[in-house]
Amino acid sequence: MTVRIRRVTTTRAGGVSAAPFDTFNLGDHVGDDPKAVAANRRRLAAATKLGPDRVVWMNQVHSADVAVVDGPGPVVDHTDGLVTVQPRLALAVVTADCVPVLMADARAGVIAAVHAGRVGAANGIVARALETMERHGAHAADVSVLLGPAVSGANYEVPDAMAAEVEAALPGSRTTTSRGTAGLDLRAGLHRQLTDLGVTAIDVDPRCTVADRALFSHRRGAPTGRLASLVWME
Repeated sequence: MTVRIRRVTTTRAGGVSAAPFDTFNLGDHVGDDPKAVAANRRRLAAATKLGPDRVVWMNQVHSADVAVVDGPGPVVDHTDGLVTVQPRLALAVVTADCVPVLMADARAGVIAAVHAGRVGAANGIVARALETMERHGAHAADVSVLLGPAVSGANYEVPDAMAAEVEAALPGSRTTTSRGTAGLDLRAGLHRQLTDLGVTAIDVDPRCTVADRALFSHRRGAPTGRLASLVWME
């Protein structure tokens, strides 16, 4: 029996935060008023019909660490990936240019949410999340993945040496920006990595956080808020 998988990604609209976090900032570490962030998170929980105690958040640190959660609780510290087998428990990742990766095996009833920035992606955070899912009964061939809105290769300019370093660790990532300079397309690299690991159902949200002003982007203008991407099983 398969379970129903739900995935949600927010935009800047619909919250109570003041500029420059306007308005639906879900990040509690960017300098926004904590009361506004808490109110926005309550709005998100109500919109998903899960309730605030059924959303698990991370203190993301650009690591390759993955935590398994069995129920609601405090924010999970020092991790960039969450895995669970519990229904109606949403796993949340916050981003403003990095790649939110939402993974699910509907047949096995295992999900994961991953924060894949340049460092974490190069260090294998997504592969580690998949390995953790497999230890809990998932099969790569049954896993579906959404690579959410992130900075596109056209707008992610980096030094040549950095592009080469990331390409060596995550093949397929190196690209050329719209200005003709060295760039990174982390979603392209992650897509290739997941394919090599046996995952075939991969969807990519085409939106670029830098180009789309309906989304938060740290590269476009910091300080700024954070989007949230959630995955859960009904």
